[in-house]
Amino acid sequence: MTSELLLAAKTALAAGREILKIYENGFSVEEKADGSPLTQADRCAHEIIQAALSGTGLPLLSEEGRDIAYDQRKGWQQFWLVDPLDGTKEFIHRRGEFTVNIALIENGRPVMGVVYLPTTGALYAAARGLGAWRLDRKQLSILEALPEDLPLEGAWAKITGEAGRLPSARRAQRPFTIIGSRSHGTEAVSAYVQRQEKEHGLVDFISAGSSLKFCRVAEGAADVYPRFGPTMEWDTAAGQAVAEAAGAEVVEAESGRPLVYNKPDLKNPWFIVRRKDGSPLFGKRI
Repeated sequence: MTSELLLAAKTALAAGREILKIYENGFSVEEKADGSPLTQADRCAHEIIQAALSGTGLPLLSEEGRDIAYDQRKGWQQFWLVDPLDGTKEFIHRRGEFTVNIALIENGRPVMGVVYLPTTGALYAAARGLGAWRLDRKQLSILEALPEDLPLEGAWAKITGEAGRLPSARRAQRPFTIIGSRSHGTEAVSAYVQRQEKEHGLVDFISAGSSLKFCRVAEGAADVYPRFGPTMEWDTAAGQAVAEAAGAEVVEAESGRPLVYNKPDLKNPWFIVRRKDGSPLFGKRI
């Protein structure tokens, strides 16, 4: 899986560079059929990712790609699941917290993921059996300069030699921390926070955009991310791979079952991302 992880990381960097050009030079905003915003950056990033991953021979499901009926994709045991620009609202409002998300799905579960934040140069990379890392500009410059003939294991060791292995933050140094959506707060999340205040006393609530919320839990900077509102599979797959490889879990809010992918309906149920320390679900503990 090292080769797929390296390819996904390089691809995310290439898409991120194009996104930043558009971000800095100005753009127009369109509206998709469902009312969500669309920019040139979404389209360009999709085209870069699609071209880069086509050589793997695996099918690709992307937010900006064509609709693929369940009858066609239900037999996919392995495929790429991509959000070329996650956090389009953050992009439009120039808040900086938008990401490139690339995940590899196997048998309905994300087994590898890359989340790249172009504005800061932070890239979160993870794979089942390998672990999870945060790569910053120094490691990414090594990635881009790697010779093509360097053995894969040596390449990954060279890149991650000085990178931060996740989780990196220590729980004892802060209060119980909940992270939530900057653009999609709900009454259910507010009620959840109130319940945690009764249980933990002092509770910090921080806001973030895009799939960075998964990464903050993966780092250990937050204990739990409750998402009690609509999301699609491409919004969550890469972040879930990072969180799970860092020792967290991503589960349906009411049942506690792991979040799964390539469903007939690509909408996710309400879910919770949490460190494995007994953080509660929506209305009960498991």
